[in-house]
Amino acid sequence: MSKIYQISTKPLTFEVIETILSEGYHLKLSDESVELIQTCKKYLDDKIAKEDGPVYGINTGFGALHSISISKDDLSRLQENLVKSHACGIGREVPRDVVKLMLILKIHALSLGKSGVQLATVNRLIDFFNNDIYPIVFEQGSLGASGDLAPLAHLFLPLIGEGDVHYNGETRPAIDVLNEKGWQPIKLGAKEGLALLNGTQFMSSHAVYTLLKAFRLSKYADIIAALSLDAFDGRIEPYFPQLHTIRPHKGQMETARNVKAILEGSELITRDKKHVQDPYSFRCVPQVHGAIKDAINYVAGVVLTEINSVTDNPIVFPEDDMIISGGNFHGEPLALAMDFLGIAMSEIGSISERRTYRLISGERGLPEFLVANPGLNSGFMIPQYSAASIVSLNKQMATPSSVDSIPSSNEQEDHVSMGGNAATKALKIADNVERVLAMELFNASQAMEFRRPAKTSEYLESFLAQYREYVTFVEEDKIMYKEIQKSVDFLQNGRFDEFHTAEK
Repeated sequence: MSKIYQISTKPLTFEVIETILSEGYHLKLSDESVELIQTCKKYLDDKIAKEDGPVYGINTGFGALHSISISKDDLSRLQENLVKSHACGIGREVPRDVVKLMLILKIHALSLGKSGVQLATVNRLIDFFNNDIYPIVFEQGSLGASGDLAPLAHLFLPLIGEGDVHYNGETRPAIDVLNEKGWQPIKLGAKEGLALLNGTQFMSSHAVYTLLKAFRLSKYADIIAALSLDAFDGRIEPYFPQLHTIRPHKGQMETARNVKAILEGSELITRDKKHVQDPYSFRCVPQVHGAIKDAINYVAGVVLTEINSVTDNPIVFPEDDMIISGGNFHGEPLALAMDFLGIAMSEIGSISERRTYRLISGERGLPEFLVANPGLNSGFMIPQYSAASIVSLNKQMATPSSVDSIPSSNEQEDHVSMGGNAATKALKIADNVERVLAMELFNASQAMEFRRPAKTSEYLESFLAQYREYVTFVEEDKIMYKEIQKSVDFLQNGRFDEFHTAEK
């Protein structure tokens, strides 16, 4: 029997979301959420019945068509037409884990009782989530203006029996799956289509997914940098706490503490050094990795606020007898934050590639290209090419999306955030950084073998032993892309819980 997470007014956290995804939780509305949804819906229906004046998106057209009145008989059709006409996404399919997040975040937002939706609508979304029915959503099409109109339209087409879904390993017409389940398409009520399509859940789901990856990669970056430092015969003094207490950026101090703890007990790090200084990519890890940690934490704060907010439009306040048309759907907070996250993540890859380069450069007693049997073998010459190519691409993608704006809807939406582009780019950058770190680990583990019989720390020896279950020492040239992919697999699936960085 599946575990149940009850949706309520209790804020979502990254830990809760990761648990829901990783442990296969099902969702259920709390009694509190049911009451909030029903109260808001009743208030809205009563308001429409009693008043004839225009209320944006409820009895008017949308965007630049806001001045056109809609008869009460056509309110449901208006909402259905909205969903159909706005499903203009294109490009690659959004990963299914991100679609799952979109469902979680939208269900949570609607459950706060400010959107005027039917209880049946929210429960059907929960049915989709609990039955692993994932609407097909496309990556391109959002301006991050009135929220994420195009991708959210694709997310909710299956509610009305339209569009396609991924179910039981197949892409199928939504109506076929509804029929198979014995579910009728939802007949949308007044404002309901607008409540579904207005919102930032495409941007914010990408943000959550990327942050969960960023949290993990930031920890791995410290571990892998420590391994590279020891393999490069680097110095530990730049990690002494005295240096960082006089420049007390939180991330910098944490990184120095992590690396020092990871290397505790290493034979290599404590032996006498001929060199006085290390290159910046080794010496300045606390400053660079630390600034990245601080950036990630800032973005996490913005995203945490966003995923616990109401971001559709108009917003219904039954307690104040008000329906307010505003701009909570505007993606600027997420656009700026995701641009920042993309920049920060690209820097992890940038400094990592430089460490990889130094490891293959033939310095400090390491053979050029880490070749075990030189001459006939090229060794680790070309993995660095691949890392450099990815790092260069990340730099190009880190150009901010949020500085751009293209007016839409006949200038009604005359400033847009481009947050959808910022969010999808940040995820691509994070995926690339994972590959670059995997390549550094591939090189650092090879380099460490040339320091034998000396040993690194007990912590890193354990880490290396686990890695060697995936990737072995390269004695003769082999097809390297397979080893690189195994390294990526290790970062994705390795027993990370067994080697969390220590805090001392």
